[in-house]
Amino acid sequence: MSSASPGITPAGSPTITESGVPAGGKRVLLAKPRGYCAGVDRAVIAVEKALELYGAPVYVRKEIVHNRHVVETLRDRGVIFVDETSEVPEGELVVFSAHGVSPAVHAEAAERNLRTIDATCPLVTKVHKEVNRFAKDDYDILLIGHEGHEEVEGTAGEAPDKVQLVDTAEDVDKVEIRDPSKVIWLSQTTLSVDETMERVDQLRDKFPGLADPPSDDICYATTNRQVAVKAMAAECDLVLVVGSTNSSNSKRLVEVALKAGARASHLVDFAHEVDEAWLEGVETVGVTSGASVPEVLVMDLLAWLAERGWGDVDEVTTANEKIAFALPHELKKVGRA
Repeated sequence: MSSASPGITPAGSPTITESGVPAGGKRVLLAKPRGYCAGVDRAVIAVEKALELYGAPVYVRKEIVHNRHVVETLRDRGVIFVDETSEVPEGELVVFSAHGVSPAVHAEAAERNLRTIDATCPLVTKVHKEVNRFAKDDYDILLIGHEGHEEVEGTAGEAPDKVQLVDTAEDVDKVEIRDPSKVIWLSQTTLSVDETMERVDQLRDKFPGLADPPSDDICYATTNRQVAVKAMAAECDLVLVVGSTNSSNSKRLVEVALKAGARASHLVDFAHEVDEAWLEGVETVGVTSGASVPEVLVMDLLAWLAERGWGDVDEVTTANEKIAFALPHELKKVGRA
């Protein structure tokens, strides 16, 4: 676990027991899996290693991951976050975020003689390769995702003349293709599974020959966190999702909780953001966190709830994740030197 996500349990934290979904009583149901996925852990460690090897400043294009705590912690250690590669002084080191970048960004970095570390999540890279594969075969590619999201911009940038973004139901009506036998859908990795398949069904109604991706594009961590929330949501009067407002997968967890039967659900970055009015009349509080959230923030929230009477915590487990990704090859090469 990276130092930007210290596994520290705050003083006074409740004891967590693992069980199925219990019945009755003032309690907390804690979803597992939750928090950091392998791609986020890899990206944060990549920035930390760059600081160790090269010293500050290290530039990062966009936020390395979508989490305020992680970004602020790294900024305090000498990381400079920029919106565009053009803001990085020539010859300096820049890290590309977990969300990925387009070939145009790589080309601009090369033109500016920047040293680069590509921390793109391998699961995002997989989707980039799918775009390239089907673009070479002259397919129309329908990319399901949220307009303006960094991952979508990077993925679409692999073949902008072949990719059409499908965000809303209205976008489905606007799609035009050249050959109904050569059209495929791909997706942003952090979407709601249910929402994505709803959009796929709408596209297939319009294009019966629509091909599916060679493998699931929605990442295992996004799916697992949604499944865990679904398993407990119907038992919860309130579900609190720890995550930042620019985190797509965190926002989807709020939506999933509500659709799965939670009476209310809210997204918070930190425990102090919880409105105590939300707890009025509440017995069961569900707690989870997005895939870019360090565990310390969840422990802080559990301690905050315990101070207010919700100290009985049961962990509801639907999967055990053991996936890990190797560091970016640029760092591995340094390690061998």
